[in-house]
Amino acid sequence: MEKKFFSESLDWYLKWFSSAMVLIAMSMRGIPELYMYDLVFSVVGITGWLGVSLIWKDRALILLNSCGLLFLLKNLLSQIVI
Repeated sequence: MEKKFFSESLDWYLKWFSSAMVLIAMSMRGIPELYMYDLVFSVVGITGWLGVSLIWKDRALILLNSCGLLFLLKNLLSQIVI
Protein backbone atom coordinates (compact mmCIF):
# COMPACT_ATOMS: atom_id res chain seq x y z
CA MET A 1 0.00 0.00 0.00
CA GLU A 2 1.42 3.34 -1.05
CA LYS A 3 1.08 6.19 1.41
CA LYS A 4 -0.14 9.47 -0.04
CA PHE A 5 1.46 12.77 0.88
CA PHE A 6 -0.73 14.87 3.23
CA SER A 7 -2.94 11.88 4.01
CA GLU A 8 -3.00 12.42 7.77
CA SER A 9 -6.09 13.74 9.53
CA LEU A 10 -6.60 17.29 10.81
CA ASP A 11 -5.82 16.38 14.42
CA TRP A 12 -2.44 14.97 13.38
CA TYR A 13 -1.35 18.23 11.74
CA LEU A 14 -2.85 20.34 14.50
CA LYS A 15 -1.09 18.45 17.30
CA TRP A 16 2.31 18.72 15.58
CA PHE A 17 1.87 22.40 14.75
CA SER A 18 0.67 23.13 18.29
CA SER A 19 3.53 21.16 19.81
CA ALA A 20 6.02 23.17 17.73
CA MET A 21 4.42 26.42 18.94
CA VAL A 22 4.66 25.33 22.59
CA LEU A 23 8.30 24.27 22.12
CA ILE A 24 9.16 27.61 20.50
CA ALA A 25 7.49 29.40 23.42
CA MET A 26 9.40 27.29 25.93
CA SER A 27 12.69 28.11 24.22
CA MET A 28 11.99 31.82 24.84
CA ARG A 29 10.92 31.42 28.45
CA GLY A 30 13.14 33.24 30.91
CA ILE A 31 14.37 35.84 28.42
CA PRO A 32 12.70 39.09 29.53
CA GLU A 33 12.95 40.72 26.09
CA LEU A 34 11.00 37.83 24.53
CA TYR A 35 8.22 37.61 27.13
CA MET A 36 5.46 38.78 24.76
CA TYR A 37 6.59 36.35 22.04
CA ASP A 38 6.57 33.56 24.61
CA LEU A 39 2.98 34.42 25.54
CA VAL A 40 1.80 34.66 21.93
CA PHE A 41 3.39 31.35 20.89
CA SER A 42 2.04 29.72 24.06
CA VAL A 43 -1.49 30.96 23.38
CA VAL A 44 -1.35 29.68 19.79
CA GLY A 45 0.03 26.30 20.88
CA ILE A 46 -2.39 25.77 23.75
CA THR A 47 -5.33 26.88 21.58
CA GLY A 48 -4.28 24.26 19.04
CA TRP A 49 -4.03 21.62 21.72
CA LEU A 50 -7.47 22.60 22.96
CA GLY A 51 -8.72 21.98 19.42
CA VAL A 52 -7.04 18.57 19.37
CA SER A 53 -8.53 17.64 22.73
CA LEU A 54 -12.00 18.64 21.47
CA ILE A 55 -11.54 16.49 18.34
CA TRP A 56 -10.44 13.58 20.54
CA LYS A 57 -13.22 14.29 23.09
CA ASP A 58 -10.65 13.87 25.87
CA ARG A 59 -12.11 15.63 28.91
CA ALA A 60 -8.86 15.70 30.88
CA LEU A 61 -7.04 17.43 28.01
CA ILE A 62 -9.98 19.78 27.46
CA LEU A 63 -9.86 20.83 31.13
CA LEU A 64 -6.05 21.18 31.15
CA ASN A 65 -5.84 23.22 27.94
CA SER A 66 -8.90 25.36 28.74
CA CYS A 67 -7.45 26.38 32.10
CA GLY A 68 -4.01 26.89 30.58
CA LEU A 69 -5.46 29.07 27.85
CA LEU A 70 -7.35 31.20 30.39
CA PHE A 71 -4.17 31.72 32.45
CA LEU A 72 -2.15 32.64 29.37
CA LEU A 73 -4.80 35.02 28.05
CA LYS A 74 -4.97 36.74 31.46
CA ASN A 75 -1.21 37.29 31.37
CA LEU A 76 -1.27 38.41 27.73
CA LEU A 77 -4.08 40.88 28.32
CA SER A 78 -2.41 42.26 31.44
CA GLN A 79 0.77 42.87 29.40
CA ILE A 80 -1.16 44.62 26.63
CA VAL A 81 -3.13 46.84 29.01
CA ILE A 82 -0.17 47.84 31.17
